[in-house]
Amino acid sequence: MAESKDLLQVLWSGADVLRGKMDANEYKTYLLGLIFYKYLSDSYLAKVYDLLNDETPDDLQEAQKQYEEVMKTEDAKDLLQELRESMHYTLEPDMTYVSILNDAKGNSFNREKLQAAFNRIQESDELFNGLFADVDLYSNRLGTGDQKQSATIAEVIKVLDGADLIHAKGDVLGNAYEYLIGQFASETGKKAGEFYTPHGPAQILCRIAMTGQENKRGLQVYDPCMGSGSLMLSCRNYSTEPDYIKYYGQELMPSTYNLARMNMFLHRVHPENQHLRNGDTLDADWPTDEETEFDVVTMNPPYSAKWSAAEGFKQDERFMDYGGKLAPKSKADYAFLLHGFYHLKQTGTMAIVLPHGVLFRGAAEGTIRETLLKNGSIYAVIGLPANMFYNTSIPTCIVVLKKHREGRDVLFIDASNLYEKEKKQNVMNEEHIDKVLELYNNRKSVDKLAYLASYEDIKANDFNLNIPRYVDTSEEEDEVDIKALTNSIKETNKAIKESNTALVDMLNNLTFSSSETETAINEFIEILKEV
Repeated sequence: MAESKDLLQVLWSGADVLRGKMDANEYKTYLLGLIFYKYLSDSYLAKVYDLLNDETPDDLQEAQKQYEEVMKTEDAKDLLQELRESMHYTLEPDMTYVSILNDAKGNSFNREKLQAAFNRIQESDELFNGLFADVDLYSNRLGTGDQKQSATIAEVIKVLDGADLIHAKGDVLGNAYEYLIGQFASETGKKAGEFYTPHGPAQILCRIAMTGQENKRGLQVYDPCMGSGSLMLSCRNYSTEPDYIKYYGQELMPSTYNLARMNMFLHRVHPENQHLRNGDTLDADWPTDEETEFDVVTMNPPYSAKWSAAEGFKQDERFMDYGGKLAPKSKADYAFLLHGFYHLKQTGTMAIVLPHGVLFRGAAEGTIRETLLKNGSIYAVIGLPANMFYNTSIPTCIVVLKKHREGRDVLFIDASNLYEKEKKQNVMNEEHIDKVLELYNNRKSVDKLAYLASYEDIKANDFNLNIPRYVDTSEEEDEVDIKALTNSIKETNKAIKESNTALVDMLNNLTFSSSETETAINEFIEILKEV
């Protein structure tokens, strides 16, 4: 853990350079972009050194020196060809992080060189297209005038020099990156819902979706609202064959899409296992021409988002088998759910986070829900604590879906009280996560926590899945002892009378300076005698 902590401290120090100049949503782009550039550059130099010396370098400055020397020889062409094939990109010696760092230390930092390095990487392979498009090295946010702007970037580059990204294991580096994304989400608040799912719900979602598929080699994971890709990548933690997982993800926001692409590389995901796309999930189906059904579908879509709900979607294969109904224009929740479910394999599992309204709202949503229940598609419903997510304080639920299973029963779990309160958010720790998984895997009714509802139960409730209808969390009131209560009231009344008598005796012994005061006290005494 020391390695991870040191890495986090260095990366967070880089954020400190930018904090105050702009808000977290903006400076995260600079910091994460520069970290990724450093990772690609340092990995490149390490590969150069390995090809020349057959070992990993202890010192990147030495690797830089050897690279500069070999590039002056006849071997340069062959070396670059090998690097292009293995790394998918090449860098000139003066485009490396080490070279630009040396410039920054010598007060000769040049933004044009850094921009040229970005351009070289982006143009090397379509994997990297537009990856640094959001990192504006000439923005006024960095300071007023060329000198201050360059100084800001140079300072971040110097600070990040302390991060050893070569010797950090894939999970350490990737997890540090995700930790930073989580920190930015916390700072940015409501703007952050687009790119991050908090740890507790993410682990529950992934562990459930992976249950029974942990040993599958070549597992295919799909997230059509992938954000930073953290949900898909979390599935690696529960696979015995993580290096063979294929990831298929789509994201609407270009900057968040780039974040997910970086995240894949930082988790050492092989390029051939990355199938990511920048696009609108509901507008046009994807994927359609490669793999179209997946073992695992994980989703945390934007809650109750608007969509067109155009009549044409009634002929769309994703939505056409649900009583001729579409998710309403003002609430796309079921559109996202049905899209993900359409792409689920017959043997797979889907887990999606949605607001509680999907469990009980009527009209078109009621028809869609009833169809899913009649088909046995809804496997479990898990109520999460309120205030878990950065973009909403409302309570949410996880809906688990499967295709063509035996039975139509539904497991309900009420996990709304399984959390610890922290400053801004409620947090589910490992103990809470394990409890939910225990309830899920046992699939039995547990007083106050879980209920395995038969199809008849659900039908009797008019296909309403509101969790309190099935899991009774109310506490019985203590029985009242009427005899004891009567005696208590008698004792209280007796004590009141005794106190009033004593007070009347005291008031009768008073002398008065005015007739008005004496009249008022006498009226008060009469009231006390009546009580």
